[in-house]
Amino acid sequence: MILETLETRYRVTGMDCAGCGSKVDTAVRKLPGVTDVAVAVSTGVLKVQHGDGFASDGVLRQVRNLGYGVEILAPLEPAANGERAARSDATARGPWWWTPKARLTAACGVALVAAYLFGALFPSLATGAFLVALAVGLVPVGWRAITAARFGTPFSIEMLMTIAAVGAVFIGAAEEAAAVVLLFLIGEMLEGVAAGRARKSIQGLTDLVPKTALVEIDGQVSEVPAESLAIGAVILVRPGDRVPADGTVVEGEGEIDEAPVTGESVPRRKMVGDPVFAGTINVGGVLRVEVTATAADNTIARVVRLVEEAQESKSPTERFIDRFSKIYTPLVLVVGALVATVPPLMFGGVWSEWIYKGLAILLIGCPCALVISTPAAIAAGLSAGARRGLLMKGGAVLETLGKITAVAFDKTGTLTSGKPVVTDIVASGCSDAEVVSLAAALETGSSHPLALAILERAKADNAPIPSASAARAIAGEGVEGIVGGAHVFLGSPQAAVRRAPLSASQDAAISGFNAAGKTVSVVVVDGLVIGFLAMRDEARPDAAAGLARLKAMGIRAVMLTGDNRRTAAAVAEGLDVEARAELLPQDKQGIVKALQAEGLVVAKVGDGINDAPALAAADVGVAMGGGADVALETADAAVLHGRVQDIPDMIVLSKGVMGNIRQNITIALGLKAVFLVTTVIGVTGLWPAILADTGATVLVTANAMRLLGWKPK
Repeated sequence: MILETLETRYRVTGMDCAGCGSKVDTAVRKLPGVTDVAVAVSTGVLKVQHGDGFASDGVLRQVRNLGYGVEILAPLEPAANGERAARSDATARGPWWWTPKARLTAACGVALVAAYLFGALFPSLATGAFLVALAVGLVPVGWRAITAARFGTPFSIEMLMTIAAVGAVFIGAAEEAAAVVLLFLIGEMLEGVAAGRARKSIQGLTDLVPKTALVEIDGQVSEVPAESLAIGAVILVRPGDRVPADGTVVEGEGEIDEAPVTGESVPRRKMVGDPVFAGTINVGGVLRVEVTATAADNTIARVVRLVEEAQESKSPTERFIDRFSKIYTPLVLVVGALVATVPPLMFGGVWSEWIYKGLAILLIGCPCALVISTPAAIAAGLSAGARRGLLMKGGAVLETLGKITAVAFDKTGTLTSGKPVVTDIVASGCSDAEVVSLAAALETGSSHPLALAILERAKADNAPIPSASAARAIAGEGVEGIVGGAHVFLGSPQAAVRRAPLSASQDAAISGFNAAGKTVSVVVVDGLVIGFLAMRDEARPDAAAGLARLKAMGIRAVMLTGDNRRTAAAVAEGLDVEARAELLPQDKQGIVKALQAEGLVVAKVGDGINDAPALAAADVGVAMGGGADVALETADAAVLHGRVQDIPDMIVLSKGVMGNIRQNITIALGLKAVFLVTTVIGVTGLWPAILADTGATVLVTANAMRLLGWKPK
């Protein structure tokens, strides 16, 4: 019998570092009925998979015992009319200075100031006053330490702090112990502020979508909640309004500012049939848009969901740091004990002096700064990339991107725009506009890519499109009909020569276009060739620059395509890139494996659908598209802009994040090493020791937060 596994999601507040997440994970796993646990510290989401015997109240009680706030998140369920209501996971939080940690810090600070004043007035009672001040901050910390130990995490930062503070009291340093606890609480509070900033960076995307929408039904416009919009509804978007849902323009045209969603700095012209995305801004022209995705499935919701899931995936460096910290913390306890006992026992040292130094080492050895060094940078990097349309599924992907030494690009839709355009018009005895008009007249109503290219060119040139009668397609040749009383044929050069002769110059021009990988359609009117049009799927405007950047970075670029060699060579020549042509999907996969066999770390960039085998074989598969069209779920990473420049940008971001992690680890270990030496030789004591830990944690977190301001060059 197969037992059904369910998943319940919780919002946990107060988790500021990976150590917090580890404690929650360990404690919840011990509950009956729990089969798996996933904790995303950066988003504050706890996912619990469970079967029979599970009680949700047990999770709430267990997490609250650890000192964190927790509540069940309402699931996204289908509404009665078929759409899903969009509910933000972000719960209302007060300002940072009114969080439980901030209130505890303030209470401890007030108690310590009061103890100093009381001690000044009544010196004989000073020790008691400082013990009371110490208890204000230490009792909650000690309770968390005991609870964490009960539920499987005995070597926590709270445990080290409790041992150090209690030990300081026993050697007559109650004043220092109270001050050290206050500094510890200040550090925790600052961690919370920084973690909240990283959290809000990505959750702020959800605030881009307006709360209401103007829906048009039978000519009547009414205002409704944006989350209630169903697929197929027609909404009105006025100039200056934010688009409330993903959709397709069905009437009107105007420019849309997509910067809030994709980072694209220049507004894009949108016409009938073009897609628009929730959260973008209509900067001109009234648009009527047909909704294509519910609020829970629009591009922004998918991006936020993807980033939240990505932050649950640990990078190799983060996994190593986690493993190391599990050994490191017990080791610190052993070293502290040795420092406190060996000199007095073996060398006649003063017990109080060396116990003091041992307690200071416990504080210096707190692993918070080290543990947070990697996940803080990873979370900030993922959020910074997502806000600019660069999506990566986790720390492992982000880390691998920085090691890429070769990139294999699909041609159609990746290096090129994915649809043919009219590149050249050659007229004989008439104007270019007449050639386009006659060709467009015959192609009106056709959905063939070449026909659409001709119609698009006629629209762009404002060329009149006369009506055609008796139009019919001729298999393998082209299309013919009557336009303005004349018999007009549009088709391949081979079919055209059977109806009218081509001059030597015309034949040479057509051969030149064919050699450049272009398709030529000839226009024949009453037995006379009046001109022809050359079409090709052109390279994206930024493709050459993007490939040049990769080359400058020492990264090899290869173009893979199923097109014929002539077309591939023409495109590759214009982009200065190595090309492999006439490939089947399995051939592309083979080339990726061959590059890996050469010792290269390979990224494969494509549409995520027809070259799935190659994407799967690559070290990193990157899906490229435009917003809702991009296959976000099919690859390791995705770019929303559909720009080749985004690939080097993604690699640069990865290198920046890894550099930030190295800086963080250096700060964390470097400060500890310095204060370890100064403590042993008697230069520094408990105060500097806690500053070494708290200061390092704050510096590491602040350094990681710098990544939130990252922008592509």
